[in-house]
Amino acid sequence: MLDSFVGRTFILRVDTTDIESTETTVASDIAFLTEHQIRPIVVTPNAGIASSWVRMLNRNANVAVGLSGRDAALLPATGIDHLGTVQTRLLATLTTAGYVPIIAPVAFGLSGNEIAVEPDTVACAIASATDAVRVLFFHVSGGVIDPHTQALLNELTPAEALALAENPDIDASLRAAIRAAAFGVRAGVDAAQIIDGRIAHAAIVEMLTARHLGTQVTGSVYIG
Repeated sequence: MLDSFVGRTFILRVDTTDIESTETTVASDIAFLTEHQIRPIVVTPNAGIASSWVRMLNRNANVAVGLSGRDAALLPATGIDHLGTVQTRLLATLTTAGYVPIIAPVAFGLSGNEIAVEPDTVACAIASATDAVRVLFFHVSGGVIDPHTQALLNELTPAEALALAENPDIDASLRAAIRAAAFGVRAGVDAAQIIDGRIAHAAIVEMLTARHLGTQVTGSVYIG
């Protein structure tokens, strides 16, 4: 399974609870994946958390590079919370050289101003633009719970995910992750997972084993 991921990117969308609870494993997980020529890109909720992730990863290995959408016009904005074509050259340069981009969700406006963008939107856009093999959404829910049966849903199609994302009984932040996961898969990402990032070695388990810790969205035809 590992060989099929070599040279591919995977996107890790972290949340506000990850930095302390996953510190003991996330750095080693990322180091393991980069050593095997798999290319992680981390999308954070804001600039402050991005800085924390850069510090944390660089205490273990000097690989983390902090970025925002204004750097090399990485994330050009076409309107409020709308992104144009992601400029992937900088990401490719860094990941090919073994660095891990840590991205704050700030877009580059038409007049050079900074525009805050939903991090789930950024994760989805970067995943599709880099032909990511996976996009992982860390969320404290640990996955999607069926609002009727209260059972964890192991797998969803994009259509099923988008339908659930309209359910007001589901937490708004989880609905945003569900929606982004569905759009990412529809745009060509192999699969998207919503998992609890506090679980030890969650990224490796989801990437490299048949076991799913949370909810996987998959099964779309690529529409480009």
